[in-house]
Amino acid sequence: MGSLGADFVSPNDEKELEFDPSAFPPFKLSEIRAAIPKHCWVKNSWRSLSYVLRDVVVVSALLALALYLDNWKFWPIYWVLQGTMFWAFFVLGHDCGHGSFSDSAFLNSVVGHILHSFILVPYHGWRISHKTHHQNHGNVEADESWVPMSEKLYKNLDFATKFFRFKIPFPLLAYPIYLISRSPGKKGSHFSPFSDLFQPHERKYVVISTLCWSIMVALLYYLNSVIGSLHLLKIYGVPYMVFVMWLDFVTYLHHHGYEQKLPWYRGKEWNYLRGGLTTIDRDYGIFNNIHHDIGTHVIHHLFPQIPHYHLVEATKAAKPVLGRYYREPKKSGLIPFHLVGNLVKSLKQDHYVSDNGDIVFYQTDPKTL
Repeated sequence: MGSLGADFVSPNDEKELEFDPSAFPPFKLSEIRAAIPKHCWVKNSWRSLSYVLRDVVVVSALLALALYLDNWKFWPIYWVLQGTMFWAFFVLGHDCGHGSFSDSAFLNSVVGHILHSFILVPYHGWRISHKTHHQNHGNVEADESWVPMSEKLYKNLDFATKFFRFKIPFPLLAYPIYLISRSPGKKGSHFSPFSDLFQPHERKYVVISTLCWSIMVALLYYLNSVIGSLHLLKIYGVPYMVFVMWLDFVTYLHHHGYEQKLPWYRGKEWNYLRGGLTTIDRDYGIFNNIHHDIGTHVIHHLFPQIPHYHLVEATKAAKPVLGRYYREPKKSGLIPFHLVGNLVKSLKQDHYVSDNGDIVFYQTDPKTL
C-alpha cells in the first residue's frame, strides 16, 4: 500500500496542492534568459522598417479607399480597420521606445517620434513612463500602468471617478486622460518636462516630444480648416478613438482579468522576476500578426529588448523553465470575443487591494454587488 498511499491525493488535499502564483519561483531570470535562443536577441533594423512600411501602405490604402468610396456603408468598416492600424503604429513605436526596434538610438527616436506623434502620443514622455512600468511591474507602490488602488484611495474617490474608472466603455477611453494627468493617486503629466515622472536630465527629451505632438495637433487644426470638422472626424477622429480603445483593452488585459487572481507586491516581497511573472499572455486571433504579437507579453515584460518578431519563439523556448508560472492563453477564434468577457468580469471584481500586506490580491467593493 506504501506507493499507492504516497500517490493518492484526497479531495480535501487538492486545494492545498493547487498552484500558488505568489510562491517564490524556483528559477532565476538568468535561467530564462539562457533558454532563449541567441538569435532571438538580434535586432534587424531593415526587418523592423519593413513592418513600418507594411503598416504605412495599409493605412494609406485604407484612407484612399475611404475617400474614393465616401460611402456611409464603408465608413464604419474604415473606422475599425484604420483604428486597428493606428494601434499597430503604436506597437512599432513602443518597440522603438524599448530599443528593440533597432540598435541605433537615433533610428529608434526618429521612427518612434513619427509613429507616435501621428497618433498623438508624446513619444519620450510615454517612453520614460513606460520604462518605469517595466522596471516596477507588479509593484503596487511603484508601477505606472493600470496600478491597483489601495483600499483607502479607492474609498476616498468620488462617485464620478469610480464610475468612469470601472464602467464600460469609459475605461476604454482612458488613455488620453492618463497622458494628461496619469492615474488616480498619481500626479504629473506626460507633456510637462517638470512632471514627477521625469528626472532633470530627461526634461529636454520631453520638450522635444511635446513639440512634435504640438506640430501634429497644428496639422490637424489646419486640416480641420481645409476639409471641415466632420470630414476630419471621419478620416482621423473616429479611428483615433478606436486606437485608444485597442490600447486600453490590450494593456489592461495584460495585467488583469485572468481566471485565477494574481498577486501584486509591496516592499521586500517584490522583485523584478516576481513582478514580471504576474503579466498575462493573450491570444488575439487574426490580430496577433496585425498588432505585431503584442499578446506575447510575459517574455516581453521580462526582456523588453527582444524584437517583437522573435517573441513567439522566445516564449516557446522559455516555457519549460517557467513551468506553471506561465499561463497558457486561451485559444482565440478569428476575433477574440472571449476577451471581452474577461474585461467585463475584471472591471466588476477588481477594484482595490488591501492597505496592508506585502503580497496582496484584488478585492471587490461589496457595494457594487
